[in-house]
Amino acid sequence: MAADTLARMFWEQVERSGDRPAQQFKHGAGWTTITWREVGETVRELALGLLALGRAKGDSVALLSSSRAEWVQADFAIFTAGCVTVPVYPSYPPDLIAYIVNDSGARTIIVEDPAQLAKVLQAREKTPNLEHIIVISDYDAPQPPKMVMTWESLRRLGRENAGTGALGSLLAERVASTRPTDLATIVYTSGTTGPPKGVMQTHGNHIAAVTASKQATPVEEGWVHLLFLPLAHSFARLESFLGVAHGLTTAFAENLDKVGENLRETRPHFICSVPRVFEKVYGRILAGVEAGSPAKKKIFNWAVSVGRDVSRHQQRGQPVPTTLELKRKIAHKLVFSKLHAALGGRLRWAVSGGAPLSRDIAEFFHAAGILLLEGYGLTETCPVLTFNRPDRYKFGSVGQTLPGVQVQIAADGEILARGPNIATLGYFKQPEATHEVFGADGWFHTGDIGTIDGDGFLFITDRKKDLIVTAGGMNIAPQNIENLLKADPFISQVMVYGDRRPYPVALITVNSDELSKFAREQGILTSEAAAIVKHPKVVERVGRTVEEKNTQLQSYARIKRFTVLPTDFTLDGGELTPTLKVKRKVVSQKYQDAIEELYR
Repeated sequence: MAADTLARMFWEQVERSGDRPAQQFKHGAGWTTITWREVGETVRELALGLLALGRAKGDSVALLSSSRAEWVQADFAIFTAGCVTVPVYPSYPPDLIAYIVNDSGARTIIVEDPAQLAKVLQAREKTPNLEHIIVISDYDAPQPPKMVMTWESLRRLGRENAGTGALGSLLAERVASTRPTDLATIVYTSGTTGPPKGVMQTHGNHIAAVTASKQATPVEEGWVHLLFLPLAHSFARLESFLGVAHGLTTAFAENLDKVGENLRETRPHFICSVPRVFEKVYGRILAGVEAGSPAKKKIFNWAVSVGRDVSRHQQRGQPVPTTLELKRKIAHKLVFSKLHAALGGRLRWAVSGGAPLSRDIAEFFHAAGILLLEGYGLTETCPVLTFNRPDRYKFGSVGQTLPGVQVQIAADGEILARGPNIATLGYFKQPEATHEVFGADGWFHTGDIGTIDGDGFLFITDRKKDLIVTAGGMNIAPQNIENLLKADPFISQVMVYGDRRPYPVALITVNSDELSKFAREQGILTSEAAAIVKHPKVVERVGRTVEEKNTQLQSYARIKRFTVLPTDFTLDGGELTPTLKVKRKVVSQKYQDAIEELYR
């Protein structure tokens, strides 16, 4: 019988896989691999340590760290102890951390390092019920506050209590008595508006999501995947659960900047990513070609057209003709092999989620021999509803529903869903918000607008909340326009604005490497970013792209005016969510003057 809770799923895998590799992480100059048995040992000690600290069944334990092996170990230790994990984004400031700790009632928080510890201690006054702070790495203070302990000392506490028998049998009882309907985790959505809401996800919700995803992704035991998305986000969390369910080797990237290096080192069989990462790779490739000789450009364009031809055959499920296959091999050797090598050389496919992927980018990667499979879901759906399969996909769509999931389109175009993976317990301590979204009709209201084609593929056209309704009453989907513009490697990010206004306008940021190169070529002498982006030649260069993309849009959706901003939208600047989606409200407020100027 398949495991029906996350803790039992983990322990069954430890039992089954013993000495096989479970986790990899960079240690100094090399990679360290640890086995399922070793991970199990750590998880057991941590779980016993939590029991020794007095954590009762159903208690919340917060987890504030970037993605690393210990994050997953802590997660399964919390489940094993019968407690509830509350993930917190490492980018959150002290007051938001305090809000989540208080709202969830967490008495213990596990933090990554001294920098995260400092934020928790700064909010200490505001979190009166917090009893223990456990620090994962490099913490060696001469006089730590009484409530602070290290990861190693929590493990030691677990080991010391393992021998007593009483806690050991209590731990076994916690694993055995947890039910699928019990709460596993409260995930606070990184809301683009207002304070985050805690989504109550049960063990059964996650097991259903894992089981359905397992049937849709043919992966093999022992495959390596490189995890680099934030584990506080449900997309990366599902990836970590699939690693456990399938017996994969989960390699943890050092950080987002090192992903390129880590891909070559770990050579993953698949990766899960947000579109921003694929956009950057695509932009770099096109920029490299642009800078090359005419002969290099010619070869590249020939290879892409061969790849597109192969892709069309594969999409239609037709065999690739012999002569085309020969051309494909030449195109791979001359052009695409470098991209494959940069991604490690063993990549079977990649999953894209968390935000819409531009169809151009999916088609380009496929022409290069790399299949990007887009899926769709929300925190409230743990977080999957639909997925493109390696043998059934349509670019531009988010795939077909997963086994056990039902999706339908409401009269106003909103996507509604139901299934065992949907967190119908709703939002923690927010009955009104729960009722609004998980309505009385038994369907979860996603807030997204979409259509389903004759083959059952779902196409997302926009967020219900993000839809721009112009002063003339026309509905415009900003994300489609933004993706069109971002296909140009010169452009980094775009936010389209126009709600209740006469026409849409755009705030555009440019790729800094491309900008400096362009400035050199054009003889622009200033090095001030704010001055360069206002230079007529730069404005004209961006304007050409806007004009070209406008031809693909309905007249009312065309960008009438735009402004080029001196700096990119960033996480630190507060303009992006942790999965690198633009926070429209924040950006609109920050650049209110620039927007007003566009309507003068």
